Amino acid sequence: MSRYSIAEFVETTRQQDRGEGKFELESPRLLEVNLNGMVWTKTGSMVAYVGQIKFERERILEKGLGKMLKKAVTGEGARLTKATGQGRLYLADTGKKISILDLHDESMFVNGNDLLALEESIEWDIKMMKKMTAMLAGGLFNVKLSGSGMVAITTHYDPLTLIVRPDQPVVTDPNATVAWSGNLSPEFRTDISLKTFFGRGSGESIQMEFRGEGFVVIQPYEEVYLQAGQ
Repeated sequence: MSRYSIAEFVETTRQQDRGEGKFELESPRLLEVNLNGMVWTKTGSMVAYVGQIKFERERILEKGLGKMLKKAVTGEGARLTKATGQGRLYLADTGKKISILDLHDESMFVNGNDLLALEESIEWDIKMMKKMTAMLAGGLFNVKLSGSGMVAITTHYDPLTLIVRPDQPVVTDPNATVAWSGNLSPEFRTDISLKTFFGRGSGESIQMEFRGEGFVVIQPYEEVYLQAGQ
C-alpha cells in the first residue's frame, strides 16, 4: 500500500477493540461504549453507533419532582439521553479530551457541561450552586455522581488534578473547574482586588474555594456556559 492510499488511511484509523471494558477510548477525544443494556449520555454527544441501539431523552419526571424543578432552572445543559440496546456507541463533545473514571462506592461532583457518559449503576443528582452570584461565572450547576461504575468526563486539553489538604486550600476559577471529590463543598467568594488576574478580568472575580481533604480537577481553558433561556 502506498503511504497515502485510501487503504492505508482505513487501516490506520479503523476501529479497534482494545478489550478495555464497557467504556474505552478509541482516541483521546472519542469514547466507545460497548453497550449491552443501558447507559446515560450527554444529549447531542452521539456521533455514530453500530448495532441495535435506541435513544430516548430523559423524561422530565423520570428522576422525580426535585430534578424536574432543577431542570427548569438549568435548562438544556443538564439533559441526558438514555441509550438502550446492544452494540458499539461512539460519543464525543466538540473535540474535548475524554477521561474515564471507574468509581468503586465513591462519589464526585462534575460540572454539568463536562459530563459525557455514565453507567446505569451510577446514581446522579443535579446540585445547584450555593450562591446565585456564581451564575455570573456561567457555571450554573453541577452533577453529583455516587456508587460504583464507569463515568466519562471531558476537558479542554489535558486536565490537571490539584490535591486539597486541611492546611492547603485550593482556589479555582469556576469556568476552569471540571470536577472535585464528593466530600468537598466549595465556597464562592469574590475578590475585586484579583479581578484583573483571575478569570477574564471583567467585573467581579468569582472564585471557588475548596477546603478539607480531596481533589479538584481543572482544565487550561475558561469555559463559557449559556444560562437557561439563552
